[in-house]
Amino acid sequence: MNVPLSCPDITEREVDLVTRVLWSGQLSLGPRVAEFEEKFAAYAGARYAIAVNSGTSALHLAVRALGIGAGDEVLTTAFSFVASSYCLMYEHALPVFVDIDPHTLNLDSREVHRFIEERCIVDPTTGTLRDVLTGLKVRAILPVHVFGLPCDMDSILDLASKYNLRVIEDACEALGAQYKGRPVGTLGDIGVFAFYPNKQMTTGEGGMIVTDDEPTAMLCRSMRNQGRGPEGYWLRHVRLGYNYRLSDIHSALGLAQLERIEELLGGRMRVAQLYEQALGGHPLLKLPPSVPDCQRSWFVYPVQLLPPAAVPDGSVRDRVLSELRARGVGCQSYFPAIHLQPCFQEGHLAQQGPLPHTEAASNTCLVLPMFSSATEEQIGYVSKTLLEILEGESRGLAAHCDWTDRFRGQETAAV
Repeated sequence: MNVPLSCPDITEREVDLVTRVLWSGQLSLGPRVAEFEEKFAAYAGARYAIAVNSGTSALHLAVRALGIGAGDEVLTTAFSFVASSYCLMYEHALPVFVDIDPHTLNLDSREVHRFIEERCIVDPTTGTLRDVLTGLKVRAILPVHVFGLPCDMDSILDLASKYNLRVIEDACEALGAQYKGRPVGTLGDIGVFAFYPNKQMTTGEGGMIVTDDEPTAMLCRSMRNQGRGPEGYWLRHVRLGYNYRLSDIHSALGLAQLERIEELLGGRMRVAQLYEQALGGHPLLKLPPSVPDCQRSWFVYPVQLLPPAAVPDGSVRDRVLSELRARGVGCQSYFPAIHLQPCFQEGHLAQQGPLPHTEAASNTCLVLPMFSSATEEQIGYVSKTLLEILEGESRGLAAHCDWTDRFRGQETAAV
């Protein structure tokens, strides 16, 4: 059996709405974009929503809309997809990585606080927070709701308020998640979502910015449309902008998916429950935790290898991935630590000091197939296959540990 890592859930409704746009003759800059934005804003609990062509574009415009740029740095996580750092680099701001909570795998607000207390000072004249090591102004915190689990937003927002920092929520993996009953993406100054085909809902390619601030929303609308003004004159450009528009074709697909969002989220929750039933209690696996006040939205199903399989170099995890793929199971090593990527190894981007929890998660995490239409048979096959592979690994690790113990005993006796 072959089970893909992800698979978009498309019905006749999606085909119908997209086909209507194709026959309408207006494939872009038409009514479906505005309708999608309006209905998404209502679902997300925000006053404004601005549709763009990707989550990466949404992040970029969010950074730019808040005026973050050269001479600034932003505190964020290295356990994420690289776009959450690239969006800062596009504007010549510096991403500064803070370690994660090893339980939730999200940005650790305690580490953010420690970083500020130990490495920053507040300018008594301007009230600006400045990083003593780099000399740059600390302008914002960019939490990522990793794997659809909300961050500890109260603590992050308290720190932001105390030190006059902006908060950009990366909710690209967390559509439908809630923190203390509030939708994620609406808790900071600005939030972003993504609609790639592996996400909870899809537009093929696409993203969305949400905010309650009207000037910010108007600025993002202008920048996504090559800097045109609100009056809509095609050849009048009032600022630097980008072609980040989302078409009516993509928006029609998004509208159909949004109509079915509870069904889509429910299907993913069903898959997660099947995994928990099949894999719970295994001594080599840590399953995704439940966290008080947090309602997870299932983007992927992440598992972590536990000792003795959790070796520092990730070799056991990588063997498990290879064997799963050989048996037809789609899987991936989410996430390679951003600060260890080649383009972050030199110059001003090089991380100052280790991130032990980030690096441990990067070497022990893998994600299993997750999509709303997955069948019980498919998830059963994935679970059974993983358990069989882990059984083989357990025997090998036991033999290795036994040999190592005997060798160490011989060394001790010789001394």
